[in-house]
Amino acid sequence: MSLENTTNVDQHEIEKFNSIASTWWDLEGDFKPLHIINPARLAYIQEQTSGLANKSILDIGCGGGILTESMAKLAGDVVGIDMASDSLQVAQLHALETKVTNVRYEQVQAEQYCADNKQQFDVVTCMEMLEHVPDPAAIIEAAAMACKPGGSVFFSTLNKTYKSYALAIVAAEKLLKIVPNGTHDYDKFMKPSQIIRCASNFDLNVKHSIGINYNPIYSSASLTPKLDVNYVLHFKKLV
Repeated sequence: MSLENTTNVDQHEIEKFNSIASTWWDLEGDFKPLHIINPARLAYIQEQTSGLANKSILDIGCGGGILTESMAKLAGDVVGIDMASDSLQVAQLHALETKVTNVRYEQVQAEQYCADNKQQFDVVTCMEMLEHVPDPAAIIEAAAMACKPGGSVFFSTLNKTYKSYALAIVAAEKLLKIVPNGTHDYDKFMKPSQIIRCASNFDLNVKHSIGINYNPIYSSASLTPKLDVNYVLHFKKLV
């Protein structure tokens, strides 16, 4: 497969995120769940990498920069890429407002950027994105390509279980309305085994996994061994 010629963009998804871009940094807005889970997933990335200071980091599907900026604040040198231009503008403006200078954003397709920046990053993150693209395997391949041998790659998404459907779609979208209706498509949820199997084709060896327990009633999140809803996989790039 030629990554340079890949078109792995769902225009409906881009338009959806652009339409709510102004709410990225509203702690009570559409992206409130991401703000709540971000400290937990950031702590996990910190732990698994023995710290992000002075490491080169790529955040694929960075959106408005919630995770991207928080990694930069831990002294990482961070690049965030996304295809939603309005979200990127919000991310750039917020970085200026908070005076975070060691982060930059680019509107570019992941496959193209990673093909142009092979083995350039110590850490690659791709959080809550795989379920929003037509071909998640192409994103997994791109992330592996951008990672240095011995570096870390993190993927997070929603497990394909009845529980994740009940919580992420029925409860979060339909009943509690804590995220916009139509945010998730159950058909695009992925089991950890699917990602692990795919990643192994691109010299990524799974090292650890963790679940994220999100409680919308108490607006809290914590790490859990259970992977039945939200989960994060940590891979090492083979040398």
